[in-house]
Amino acid sequence: MKHPVLADRVRLIIWWLAWFFITVCQLLLYYFAYGSFTTTAIPDGIISLVIYSGIGLSLWYVFRYLNATRGSLVAVITNLLFSGAISVTLWVLITRYFTMLIMPKSVDYQAYWEATFPYRVGTGVFIYGLIVLAYYLFISLYNLSEKNAKEARLESLVKETELKMLRSQINPHFLFNSLNSVSSLTITDPEKAREMVIKLSEFMRYALSKKDEQPVSLRSELENLRLYLDIEKVRFGDRLTTEEIIDEKCLETKMPVMILQPLYENAVKHGVYESTESVRITTLVKIINEYIEITISNNYDTAPSSRKGTGTGLLNVARRLELFYGNKTSVRTKKENGIYTVTLYIPTDYL
Repeated sequence: MKHPVLADRVRLIIWWLAWFFITVCQLLLYYFAYGSFTTTAIPDGIISLVIYSGIGLSLWYVFRYLNATRGSLVAVITNLLFSGAISVTLWVLITRYFTMLIMPKSVDYQAYWEATFPYRVGTGVFIYGLIVLAYYLFISLYNLSEKNAKEARLESLVKETELKMLRSQINPHFLFNSLNSVSSLTITDPEKAREMVIKLSEFMRYALSKKDEQPVSLRSELENLRLYLDIEKVRFGDRLTTEEIIDEKCLETKMPVMILQPLYENAVKHGVYESTESVRITTLVKIINEYIEITISNNYDTAPSSRKGTGTGLLNVARRLELFYGNKTSVRTKKENGIYTVTLYIPTDYL
């Protein structure tokens, strides 16, 4: 830990201003003790200021050592009293020596010294106490800062770990479904199976080339999602159609990698898989006030289905958005007139 005063210019200025104030107070006290103002007071006060401020700066290393040793309370108090006695004694003796050295012999410094000596010792002890409190305050603030920094690093690590875990739930699930589709197509339509494998490899290359939670642009996400939808179109043909209405101002919005993929996967799963009719997946992106609104909608078969979703994909997306954007984001879903809609709200700060 660096010296809290010497390592910071502002603190050093405040340190000297504090000592100037202490010296003025000390001169007033000595004026009261001596009974009149003398030319001896100013040189004595300046020398006293310089010497004790130097001792005060060096006392930091003593406190840092005492704080590091973590001895018993009695030992700490004893060491503080001992260092205080040495500090005050050195201050008094050195101040007297240097002041007498520069004072003309015609000045009766001895009388001034004897009159102010008890107050001098008292102020020395008082100033030492202030220095002790100041340094312990610095140490407490430093320890608190270190604790907060460690907690922040731990929180960041936990957040990063959770994000990695959430993302890891996406790729295996999608890969499993895609390989099942490829397996079916190898028998019914080998050419489509080949096309699907090529697109699948491009899709997975994108997913694996990005570091965990590396921010990507909406443009990159949409380009990759088109690959995903192309993969599904190979299997479902005309039963799956897509539409995009994108405000180009939104294309550079930053977001977690593959954050939208589970929503499209759900649209395919609960739309195309469970319906014999054509299903259209529509993507609408626009700016509304201070948010970018991303809406993904698809029609679905309103007839009751025995196949119920777990909601894991949607919860996964909501949690990842919360971890990435904080409380500035939200996810809303709606079922109305045979249309299922998921809407994400992302702050425009990430444009």
